[in-house]
Amino acid sequence: MISLHGFPMSNYYNKVKIVLLEKGVPFRECLADPRRPDASALAASPLGKVPFVTLEDGRTLCESQVIVDWIEAAWPTPPLVPADPYAAAKVRELTAFIELHLELVARELYGQAFFGHTVGEDTRERVRRQLAKGVPAFQRLARFAPYVAGSSFTLADAAAWTSLPLVGMATKAVLGEDVLAAHGLDLKPYLRLMGERPSVQQVAADRKASMAAAAAGKPAGAAGTSG
Repeated sequence: MISLHGFPMSNYYNKVKIVLLEKGVPFRECLADPRRPDASALAASPLGKVPFVTLEDGRTLCESQVIVDWIEAAWPTPPLVPADPYAAAKVRELTAFIELHLELVARELYGQAFFGHTVGEDTRERVRRQLAKGVPAFQRLARFAPYVAGSSFTLADAAAWTSLPLVGMATKAVLGEDVLAAHGLDLKPYLRLMGERPSVQQVAADRKASMAAAAAGKPAGAAGTSG
């Protein structure tokens, strides 16, 4: 059985979790704190990042996109990328764009938006400039017809649902506006559609429970490095 290591408030952990649930692959969840990785965690994920997976035979994988690509290859049914190689590459292109040019950029604001830290003005302006380019570029790639890559749920949706709302929330909290909405991207219909999927419902419920536990001072997660 696969063991998925991380915590339920990590968007990249939840990306992998959604894919496992969509595939119906049995797995167990193991809490891992990237702030204090032990020797076994570092053996599986050399930078101490989450998520990572371990198998019963001792094999390991880290980096969320590597993990979901492996899951797709190992459990091809139901497919979460198109059969056509070019169309499959377009799904992965969209996933990479969401994570590299939107989420990773906005991540510089998370300290202030979610954890009570302060982000410098230089950082805020740099993020604002980068997203002013990145969001329109994303809109040229994304389809939302009704899913982010087209008519079917794909790996790109696991990335979009877990990351795009964070971009909106962080920029609204720190920059004073949701940069996605400011560029005319209304996520509400898409999020309602995604909310109908049992995999998303489970991940959302588990994340909510984890946040409640963290607010109550219980060990439910960590604010650390993920990818």
